[in-house]
Amino acid sequence: MLDHVRQGTRLGWTICVSVTLTVMLLQIGTAVAQSADTSEKEIERYRAMISDPFSNPGYLNVDRGELLWKQAAGTKKVSLETCDLGIGPGKLEGASAAMPRHFADAGRVMDLEQRLLWCMENIQGADTKDVIKRRFSGPGVSSDMEDLVAFISNKSSGLKISLRNDHPKEQEMLAVGEAMFFRRSSISDFSCATCHAEEGKRIRLQGLPNLSKPGKQAQETMGSWPTYRVSQSQLRTMQHRLWDCYRQMRMPAPDYASDGITALTLYLNTQAAGAEINVPSIKR
Repeated sequence: MLDHVRQGTRLGWTICVSVTLTVMLLQIGTAVAQSADTSEKEIERYRAMISDPFSNPGYLNVDRGELLWKQAAGTKKVSLETCDLGIGPGKLEGASAAMPRHFADAGRVMDLEQRLLWCMENIQGADTKDVIKRRFSGPGVSSDMEDLVAFISNKSSGLKISLRNDHPKEQEMLAVGEAMFFRRSSISDFSCATCHAEEGKRIRLQGLPNLSKPGKQAQETMGSWPTYRVSQSQLRTMQHRLWDCYRQMRMPAPDYASDGITALTLYLNTQAAGAEINVPSIKR
C-alpha cells in the first residue's frame, strides 16, 4: 500500500512538473513573440523619425553624386552627362527603375554600377581601378560609386520598378539569378533562400523578408536601395548588400560589378516588380 502511495505521489509530481514546464514554455514563447513585435514596432518608429530628408545623411551622397555626374574626368576630359543608362544619353528619371537591363552597345546585361563603369571607361577614357578600389566607403574613404548611385537612383524616387526582361540575354540572366538565389554552398550550406524564402523569419531584431515570391515584401525591400545604414554611418548600394550577404554566409566574396551579382539583382528586382522606389532610404 505504501509503495502505491509513493508511486502515485511521484507520478503526481511528474505530471505537475510537466504541466508547469509546459505553461512556462508557452509563457516564454508568448513573451518572445510580444517582444519581437514590440521591437519591430520600435524599429519602424525609429525609421519614421529619421525618414525626413533633412534627417537622412544619404542625401549628402546624392548631392556629391550630382557633382561627380557633371564633373569632367578621364583622358577625354568629359563628364558622364552623355552616358546612356537605357533611356537615352543623359536621361536619369526612371533609368534605375528599369535596371538591370540589356545594353546593345556593350552586348551585356548590366546593373547601374556596371553601366557606370562602362561609361567611365568608354566615354571618359577613365582608368576605373581607383573607383573599384573605393567601391565601398569606410572611415576616411569616400566612394564615388556610392555617391553616383545615390544621385541617379534618387531620380527614380516615386516611380515603380519595371523590368521588361524580353531580351534573350535578360531571360538567361534571370534564370541564372533565380538559380543563385536557391543554390546552397560553402561551409555553412547556406543560400539566399535559407533566410529569405519563408514567412516570419528574423535575425536578431531584424525581420527577414520573403524574397522567393513576388509581392509586398520583395517590393518594400528592393524599392528602398540604396540606403543609408545608421549602424555603419555610410550609404550602401545593392552591390554592398549582396556582398555582405555572401560574407555572412561564409561564401567567397563575389567580384565587384560581376555578372553573378547582376543576375541576382535582376531576379530580386523582377520579384519586386511594381514597387514604388523611395531612395535613399534609411536603415539600422
